[in-house]
Formats: sequence, C-alpha cells, structure tokens
Amino acid sequence: MIRSRITGTGSYVPERILTNHELEKMIDTSDTWITERTGIKERRVAEKEQAASDLAYCASKAALKSAGLKAKDIDLILVATVTGDMLLPATACILQGRLGAKKAAAFDVNAACSGFIYGLSVADAFIKSGNAKRVLVVGSEVLTKFTDWEDRTTCVLFGDGAGAAVLEATKEKRGIMSVKIYSDGSMWNLLHTPGGGSRNPASKETVRKNMHFIKMKGNETFRIAVRTLEALVVDTLKENKLKPSQLSLLIPHQANLRIIQATAERLHLPLERVLINLDRYGNTSAASIPLALDEAVRTGRIRKGEHVLLEAFGGGLTWASALIKW
Repeated sequence: MIRSRITGTGSYVPERILTNHELEKMIDTSDTWITERTGIKERRVAEKEQAASDLAYCASKAALKSAGLKAKDIDLILVATVTGDMLLPATACILQGRLGAKKAAAFDVNAACSGFIYGLSVADAFIKSGNAKRVLVVGSEVLTKFTDWEDRTTCVLFGDGAGAAVLEATKEKRGIMSVKIYSDGSMWNLLHTPGGGSRNPASKETVRKNMHFIKMKGNETFRIAVRTLEALVVDTLKENKLKPSQLSLLIPHQANLRIIQATAERLHLPLERVLINLDRYGNTSAASIPLALDEAVRTGRIRKGEHVLLEAFGGGLTWASALIKW
C-alpha cells in the first residue's frame, strides 16, 4: 500500500510581537481578561509589505531543506489560506513562481482554520492515487490585516504566521493513517468576512461599514467547537483502533486554551502530551497546526513510530483530523 509521509516541516513568523499589554493601550481590554478567556499572551504581526505568499515562501524553503529536496522535485503545491495575496491568482501560484517549482501544479485551499488538514487530505489523495509523489502543503495567514482593531472581542485573538510540510510517497507502514474532513455550511455566518467577494464587492460602502474585517460570534462558535472536537478526536481514534493512551502527541488548532483543555480532558490526556503555543502566536487560522507541527519536530517532541493526532475547527463551519504514525 502506498502511503503519504511527512518528510520535512518548516515555519515562519514575522518579527514584530504585539503583547496583551500593548493592546491595553489600544482598546478597552486587559492582559488578565485576554489570558483568562483565551490563553493568549502575544501574537506576531506582519509588516505592511508582507503578504501571505511572503510568509509561505520562508516556511516552504525551511520545509524543503528539512526534507532534503529542491523546489524542482515538487509535483504539487497547496496553500491553505483565507488571507491570500489577492482574489486572483491563487497564492499557491505566486508561491510556485517564487520557489521556481516549475513542474508543480498549484492551487489554494479555503477551509479557514481547518485548511491545513484539508490540504493534507488533498495531498494524501494525490499521492495514494499515484498522481503525485511529492507535495508541498502550506498554511499561511496574515489575519491582522483583516482584523478590526476597534473590536475588542476579535482583535485580541489573531496573529500572523506560516507553516509548511513536504509529503512524499512511501511503502512503509507509517505516515498518514487517516484524514477526516467535515463541514456544515448552515452555520457559515458564525465566522466570516462579508466584504470583498461577489456577494458584497469592494466599494466605499463596504469599507465604511467595516465589511472587510473578520466577524465572529464567539460564544456560539466556542460551544460548537468544544462539542464537535471532542467527538472528532474520539471517533478518529476509535476508527483506527487506538486508545487515547497510545497517542504520543495531540496537536490541536491553536484557537482557545479552554477548547484545547476540554479536548485533552475528554481524552484523559495530560497537557504534557498536547502541543500548545497559542500563548506566543494567538490564532493563526490555517497556519496554526503546521506552525505547531514544525515546533514539535524541531524540539524533539515527536519520534519515529509514535502516533500524532492533528485536529482543527474553523469557519465554514469546517472541522478535520489527521492521524499520523511518524
């Protein structure tokens, strides 16, 4: 059986750090309020001239180096993002051109915070079908450019960053064991950016009404996320005939510490076996999981033969999981 295996990871975050204490000077909030409700202490902010493809490029170069490959070796590039450089062309195409990956097809995946796992699902299918041997999957976001800095309920949440992974075909009994993707479009309005598309094209009115910023119904999203993710991780492990105790590391989407803690508690998994870095980066949407995955690899928290579970929940609504035997 052909499987897809992650052979290299990379990540990049902008240099600028925005702390909770700095936000206290900008809006009516406090470090205590933000920390208690989200677990976030600081986030990274892209420079004015930095776009999603710039962050993706840096993360991709690191992932290719980690895998021991050149851009010319890649057959397919997938970029998961909701903050692409522009509506047209795909950010993946801009990245492909900059990398010089001349033989690679390239397209974007828009599944919000679940985007990277959706990308893994597509990459896994391409590899298993024999239509690609090496795929670069990237999650890259510059959410701070779509954040309303006068809305204290959302501006404390988001940060910028990018993470990447190289997948290659293997006949070994390890790699991606299963990927599950789900959606429920009936609740699209819980998390969305209303302006800029064909429903509300850019105009003076959409700008005046702040329609190009992220809108979120936080309490409703939180409740659904907790319930959905608990069921997702339990079902994923059950389907693969694994007990939570056999899981070496859980890498969740870094949205809210309380959601992560609730999921870990449901699995009876100690937090030492959960990768948490949202205190340093905030919610980076599609970049969240690959950022955390690369950190886990670089710090030696994943070893060969261990089982790692990725899980995410985001706008759409979408949710997804990936079980990997490293």
